[in-house]
This record gives sequence, structure tokens and C-alpha cells, in this order.
Amino acid sequence: MGRVVLVTGAARHLGGRFVRRIQRDPEVERVIAVDAVDPAHQLGAAEFVRADIRRPEIAKVLAEHDVDTVVHLDVTGTALGGGGRTSVKETNVIGTMQLLGACQKSPRIRRLVIKSSTSVYGSAPRDPAVFTETTAAKSLPSGGFAKDAVEVEGYVRGFARRRPDVAVCVLRFANILGPRIDSPLAEYLALPVLPTVLGYDPRLQFVHEDDVIDVLRLGAHEPRRATQNSGTFNVAGDGVLLLSQCARRLGRPTVPVLLPAVTWVGTALRTVGITDFAPEQIRLLTHGRVVSTVQTREVLGFSPRYSTAEALDDFARGRGPGLLPPELLAGAVDRLAARLAPSAARPTEASPLHHGA
Repeated sequence: MGRVVLVTGAARHLGGRFVRRIQRDPEVERVIAVDAVDPAHQLGAAEFVRADIRRPEIAKVLAEHDVDTVVHLDVTGTALGGGGRTSVKETNVIGTMQLLGACQKSPRIRRLVIKSSTSVYGSAPRDPAVFTETTAAKSLPSGGFAKDAVEVEGYVRGFARRRPDVAVCVLRFANILGPRIDSPLAEYLALPVLPTVLGYDPRLQFVHEDDVIDVLRLGAHEPRRATQNSGTFNVAGDGVLLLSQCARRLGRPTVPVLLPAVTWVGTALRTVGITDFAPEQIRLLTHGRVVSTVQTREVLGFSPRYSTAEALDDFARGRGPGLLPPELLAGAVDRLAARLAPSAARPTEASPLHHGA
């Protein structure tokens, strides 16, 4: 690993965890933690630099500290502090442009790791059953964090062409869950009652925050024997869950809503500050999304410790029980399904049903 590692987004939960973990690696001499606000958590022996990556000053930070490895985690869908959607987009897009520009001018940079998202594939009714890293999106995201991620990856590809001497690793994470994760989907799953789109039961994948930290370290290291950590990789836990199965595991009843009314529900939820029900989020909860992780296993050499179901279960333990005990809710749903369609086979927890109706 590089002797001096700079980590952006250090004031966030994942950034702080990664900073504390990476400084224990014997190959690392120093860790430079960067964010525009002071972190509320401890960063260990890392040196914190308060800097806004949207400004040219980030280039001075790289030069002054002789940074040779950059791990860019400040690409996110939620604001930190009092910021809104505008500040999030500026940090994601403008901040990434400034950071890449600084990296391009720095002769010492040898490795760059980017936190991205599987949301770059979008969610559409005619999507393939499984996306690979080379699958083109049927419908590109039109807004929100998903569009930011698409733009960020475009800038990263341009940087990789201009600096072929730098090893670039782009990690496309499925929806991240864990006991302390703060994200639009986590806020949605924590609601006492989950609004769903009538007639749709989307397939979802999750990745545990512990696995996120592990694969980030793998991307920042020199590649292990018979592996390669330059390129783009999907990262998700094994298995797939339907949204209805997620609700049953969480003990949260669902309220099916007609698709045209979902937008109104999302607007109401944003108004009271409960969750971000952006259009891309609605599309995910309508059509779902599943990605292949073959490249991650065979090329990057990473296998997640948590499956999709296990990541959801750990999230549930951290957020507390829902309104109904999962066993009671599951039994009620099964009895209702048996009355409505007595001749139809009920899906199991691992059944990969079609994501649309």
C-alpha cells in the first residue's frame, strides 16, 4: 500500500471507520483524513485536514503531505449537517472534478480508489435480470445521487486515460446496510410502515458496511497474487431479496400505493424530513436491480462475509423491531396469500421472482 493515504469524506461514518482501520496496516506510514466539516468521531492517529474538495486547495493538501494513494469516499446521497441536495451534488460532482484535477497534476499519485454505486445502471422495466460491469443501462438515471454517480464515473474514466500510470479502482456498491448506516434506503426501511408500489415486488441486493471497509482496503493495496484491483467492480452480498421479504424480516407492514400516487407520497415524506423519496429511489422500489459479482470474486479476489439477507438482519438489529413481530407478520401474509391464491405456490425467502408485475 502507499505510504501516505488520503481519505475524503472522513467526517462520515464509513469514512471514519475506514480511516481508523487503514492506519493499522503496517505498510501505511501516514493517513490524511479530509472533510469540509469536523468529524464527530475519533480518527485515531490520522491527521485531520479540514478542506473542501470543491475548492482548489485540495491540490495543496496532496502536495504538502506527499500523498501517493487517494481513497475518495465523499460520493454520497445524503447531506452532512445542514446541507441540502445542491451541496450534495456539488460535493459529488464538482468535488470529484477538483480532486481528480489535483491528482492529475501530482506526480506522486500511484493509486486511486473511488466509491461508486450500482445505481449507475438505473432501474427500468426492461432491464436485464442481472447487470454486469459492462452492461449498458436501458435508461440512464435522470437525477439525484444516481446521476451524480454516472457523472463521477465519467470523470474518473477521463482521468484514467490521462494518467495511465495510476491504478484506478472503481467500486460500485449495492445499497449499503449496517447498524449505523445513514442513507435514503436505510431511512426508508426504518419507517414504521413501508409504502410500496402496487403490483410490484422488486428484487434487491445489499452489502454490509463491514464488507465495504474490507473491499476498500483491498482496492487500496497492491494487488495480491493472481488478482487485479484496477478496473470497475460490482460489490454486493450473495443472494437476492424481494421487497416483500425485506418487510417481513423487518416486521414492518406495507401499504401498497398506485404508481402515480407514489410521487405524492415521496413529496410528503421529504416535506416532513423522514426520508429522501427521489425519483430514482422510486424506480428502484418499483423495478429493483440485481448485479453480478463474478468479477469481484475472480479478478479482485474479494468474497463478502455477509449475504444480502445477513446484511438486512444486522441492519434490523441496529434499528430495533418493527411494529409487528416478523414471525407474526410472515404468518399473516402466508394465510392471506393462501386465501387469495390457494393453488399458487408461495415463494421462499431465496426465490428470485421477477422484479415487476
